[in-house]
Amino acid sequence: MTFTTWQFGIFVSVVFAVYYLPFLKHAQIYILIAASIFFYGYGQPELLPLLLVAVVGTWAFLVLSFRSSIWTAVGVVFNLGLLAFFKYKLLFVAPPVATGHALCDFLLNLPLPIGISFFVFHNISLLVDLPKLWRPVSVWEIFLYVIFFPQLVSGPITQARNFFPQIQPKEIAKVPFAEAARWLVLGYFFKLYCANNLNEMTSYMDYPLFETVTTGDKWLLLFLYSFQIYADFFGYSSIALGLALLFGYRLPENFNRPYISRSIAEFWRRWHISLSSWLRNYLYIPLGGSRHGLARTYFNLIAVMGLGGLWHGAALSYLVWGLMHGVLLAIERPFAERLDGVKSPAVQASRAAVVFLAVSMLWIFFKLPDFNHAAAYFAGLFTESDIQNSPKIYRSLALAYSLPVILQHFILPRQPQRAWVRAIEPFAYGALVALAYAEAGPESAFIYFQF
Repeated sequence: MTFTTWQFGIFVSVVFAVYYLPFLKHAQIYILIAASIFFYGYGQPELLPLLLVAVVGTWAFLVLSFRSSIWTAVGVVFNLGLLAFFKYKLLFVAPPVATGHALCDFLLNLPLPIGISFFVFHNISLLVDLPKLWRPVSVWEIFLYVIFFPQLVSGPITQARNFFPQIQPKEIAKVPFAEAARWLVLGYFFKLYCANNLNEMTSYMDYPLFETVTTGDKWLLLFLYSFQIYADFFGYSSIALGLALLFGYRLPENFNRPYISRSIAEFWRRWHISLSSWLRNYLYIPLGGSRHGLARTYFNLIAVMGLGGLWHGAALSYLVWGLMHGVLLAIERPFAERLDGVKSPAVQASRAAVVFLAVSMLWIFFKLPDFNHAAAYFAGLFTESDIQNSPKIYRSLALAYSLPVILQHFILPRQPQRAWVRAIEPFAYGALVALAYAEAGPESAFIYFQF
């Protein structure tokens, strides 16, 4: 059950109606937990025991950590072990596996649990943050924090210090319906209209289809995928924010027009903000950050981004993608402050163009997890091709599906909130709803579901 199905619409409507029943006000936590378990188990019921083990195990280590900090480290290792087993076992075995031991065979043949990367990061945040705040919590609160269904599968990654203060009885009168509606409309529009339609075009980036595409179209597809992955993930995050608001919880915003960034560092302050913050707070700073000289700083940057790449999947392409971002962060670091002081609009625009080009080219390794395929596509960008009967990629449609992303980055956010803007806002959102319904692309899973 995904956010874009009619079954999910019915599910949310029923949960919302029950959640705000006056006589069930003190059971709201349990209602959300039950709803989240149903949501997760709807597609993978065999993996519900894993979710139970992860949450109860984390709660047990958390209780012990209030007595001794060593249990915090043990709890972190426990969660990383779960992530490593399920996400990276395919580096060593390929199901179906037959070892002769029933339990081993069962575990080794389990599919990758949806959203395991996200709920493991939530668990680690929980173990690190709560002992410092010295706030004992119930296992039910931990369940809600980890498996809250709007963010369970693809984030945003909410840090424990920001979520737990919000756990309290909610009233329907305090629900910001207008704000929630804006997030939901934006999310569904960017997913259904932009991302799903672009997904049909960028399918030509897959192997072996890209071998039938001309060099010029390879470049076009490269930029279309940049727009697609933004629209897809921004769409999911926006829907998650809107859903959470309906139930009285505010999740962190995950994107802030990343494609206008003038440096790779700025890009990561604007792209997948919750992941960037997590990597900074729980990995980069504990490793020493920038406190131990330039060489150590550069090592930390590259190592953290490499690990961030591997977090997305057990493939060489993801590692290369992360490491290259780390290398670019290290290369630009000595010059960033000096370039920021240049006031020339042309220089700043050139910087943004270079960053967008670099980010877009690196998305190749994200789109094609097989490194050989990614390398072949990359090489094809610089090789003249003489291909007969190549597939037709319609520029007009490409522009139509990309235009909302472009407008959002460069034009719409700059409009002042004048009276006429506020007056036409409902009609603008109505138009987005109409386009999302009438011109939705073929159904496709959210890209980050695979992580």
